[in-house]
Amino acid sequence: MELGICYYPEHWPREQWPVDAQRMRDMNIRWVRIAEFAWSRIEPSPGVFEWEWLDQAIDTLHAQGLKVVMCTPTATPPKWLVDQMPDMLAVDAQGHTRGFGSRRHYCFSHAGYQAQSQRITRAVAERYGNHPAVAAWQTDNEYGCHNTAISYSSAAAEGFRTWLAGRYGDARELNRAWGTVFWSQEIRNFDEIDLPNLTVTEANPSHRLDFQRYSSWAVARFQEAQYQLLKALSPGRPVSHNYMGFYTEFNHHEVSENLDIATWDSYPLGFTQDFFLSPQEKVQYARTGHPDVPAFHHDLYRGMCASVRADAPAHGRWWVMEQQPGPVNWAQWNLAPHDGMVRLWTWQAFAHGAEVVSYFRWRQAPFAQEQMHTGLNRPDFSLDQGGVEAAQVGEELAELCHTMCASKLSVRNRVALVFDYDGLWMGQIQPQGKDYNGLALAFRLYSALRQLGLDIDIVGPNAPLSAYQLIVLPVSTHVSPALLEQLKNTTAQLVFAPRAGSKTTDMHVPPQLAPGPLQSLLGLRVNRVASLPPGFEEVGHLLDQATTVTGWFEDLALHGAHKLATLSDGRPLVTLNDRACYVAGGLDDAAWQRLLESRALAAGLEPQRLPADLRVSRLGALAMAFNFSDKAIDWSPVGSTSEPLLGEPSVAARGLSIWHLV
Repeated sequence: MELGICYYPEHWPREQWPVDAQRMRDMNIRWVRIAEFAWSRIEPSPGVFEWEWLDQAIDTLHAQGLKVVMCTPTATPPKWLVDQMPDMLAVDAQGHTRGFGSRRHYCFSHAGYQAQSQRITRAVAERYGNHPAVAAWQTDNEYGCHNTAISYSSAAAEGFRTWLAGRYGDARELNRAWGTVFWSQEIRNFDEIDLPNLTVTEANPSHRLDFQRYSSWAVARFQEAQYQLLKALSPGRPVSHNYMGFYTEFNHHEVSENLDIATWDSYPLGFTQDFFLSPQEKVQYARTGHPDVPAFHHDLYRGMCASVRADAPAHGRWWVMEQQPGPVNWAQWNLAPHDGMVRLWTWQAFAHGAEVVSYFRWRQAPFAQEQMHTGLNRPDFSLDQGGVEAAQVGEELAELCHTMCASKLSVRNRVALVFDYDGLWMGQIQPQGKDYNGLALAFRLYSALRQLGLDIDIVGPNAPLSAYQLIVLPVSTHVSPALLEQLKNTTAQLVFAPRAGSKTTDMHVPPQLAPGPLQSLLGLRVNRVASLPPGFEEVGHLLDQATTVTGWFEDLALHGAHKLATLSDGRPLVTLNDRACYVAGGLDDAAWQRLLESRALAAGLEPQRLPADLRVSRLGALAMAFNFSDKAIDWSPVGSTSEPLLGEPSVAARGLSIWHLV
C-alpha cells in the first residue's frame, strides 16, 4: 500500500522542483507519474528533441528516492504533427472532424498516427527505459475519453473492411451473419461496406456490433504496439494504463491482455453527478460520492490483469492512478467533498486490494482547461484539504506498516459478477426500451451485494469460475459455449438478469428462442418480451413481500423450473431450476436485495445486511468498515479483536475503522 501523485514539472519553475520533491517525500508519497501530456515539450519540432528539462525533472525526483511512472505522451499529439497528417483526426458519428485544441485528437485506425505513436514511444523508452528512477510505465492516457474510442473516419472505414475480411472470409458469410437480406442490404464484396452512421434510420444492429468490436480491437492493437516496445526497451518495469469510470466503448478485458497493471481514475463526486443515479441519490451523496461507485470500479479493474488459474479467483495487479482530491472541473456540478472523504476514498481503494493510490494532481493549475480542478496544493503552493488528508494517510500507512506487512492481505472472494462488454453493447444497440441501461443494472446488482456485506470479484466472461459459490450475470445477453460449459460444471448458485442468452454472437434471436443455450440450465423459454414505459408498473410478490416491476417483463414457458416469485396474475417473475435462478422483469432495489440474499444463503455464504451507508471489505486478515453517513455507526466484524488497528469501535462519521481478524 503506497501513495502516488500526478506531477507536471513543465507547468512550474525549475527552482520549485526540488521543493516539490522534498515535500512529496515528507508526505510519504512514493510514486510520481509524469509526462503523459508533454509531447510538444519533448519534441517541439519534427525530429528535434529537448530532453534536458525532463532529464532534470526525473533526476530531481530520483534524488528524493521517488519512483517514477513514466508515460508515453500519445494522448496529446502536437500541432505540427496534426498539420502534417490532418486526416489523423477522429470523426464523430455526425461526420464532423474532431479537431486540434484540447486532447485525444487522433483516430486509433490511422496508420500514420500508429507509426508516430510507436516512434515517440521508442524515443522516450530508449531515453529513460533503464533510468534507475523509472520503475513503471503508463501508456497514453484514458483511452477513449471524450468518446474518442469510436471514429467514423476514412481510416476507420478502411480498417473496418480489412478486419471484416479477416473475420468472415467472404461476403456471403457476412451477409448471413448480418442478415443483410433484410431491407436489401446485401453486399458483393467488402469494399462496399460503409460505416454504420449517417443512415436514414437505424443501422443494421449486427453491423453496429461488429463496428463496436472492430473499434475495441483497434484500441487493443494500439495498446499492444506500445506495450511491446516498452517491455523490450525497459525490461523489468511493469506497464499500465489508466482506465475511466462507467466507460464501456471498448472491451477493457481485451485491451488489458497487454498490460501488467490495470489502473483507473477515481472521481466519486463527478461520477455521482454525471451518471445514472437518481436525483435523490445525487443529492444524498453529493459530497461523499455514492458508496459503491469507487468500489464497483476497484473490483472491475482488479479483475483485468489477472493470471488465469482454474483453481482460484483471478486477481490482477491494479492501482488508482488518479484519485479525486477536491472539487473537479468537468462534472455537471462540482462540489467540494466533505472533510475526511479523500482519506476515506484512499483507504477504500486499499481495502479492495490497490497497490498504489495516486492523487490527481500535486498542484492546481492556474491556467488552461483544468484551472478549476483542485490538487493536493493550491496554485499559490499552499496545502489544500486534500493534501492534509493525503498526508494523514501517509502517516497512518507508516504507523501500520509492521502490522500490515505481517498480515496476508490477499483478496479471495466467493462471489463473482460476470461483466461482459459484448453483451452490454448488444443491449445498448437494441435496448427495446428507451430507459434500458445494462451498465446501471450491473451496478445496482453489485450495490445490492455490497449492502449485504459481501465482497465481490467482477470478472470477464472468460474468467475461471470454479472457485465461486455465487455467480451473478447481469449483462450476459450472449453466452458463449465456453461460458455455458463453466456454468454447467460449477456448483455455484447462479443468478441471471433479464435478457440472458437472448442473442447469438451475430446478434440474432436464437433459433430455440431466448434464453438460447441456457434453456436446459434454466428450465424455461422466453415467449415474448415487453418494455414498460415510465409510470407503468406490474405488481408481484417475492419471498412473501410485494414488489413492483418496472421497465421490462418477459412471458415465460416453464420446462422444469419452478416459480420463486410471480406477478399478481400468477405469471412467473423469478424462477429457480436446481441452482440456476432467472429474473424475468425489472425488480426494484429492495426485491433484488432480498433475492440475492436468499441465493447467497443457499450458496452457503453469510450475508449480513449492513446499516445504511456503511460498507465493509475484507482483505486477508483485515476487516475495514467505511461510513459514508454524517453520524457514527456501531459495527464490528465477527472474529475481530476488540479494538481496531485504526479508527474507533464505533465507525466515525465519514470515517473508517480497521480491525485485525483473529
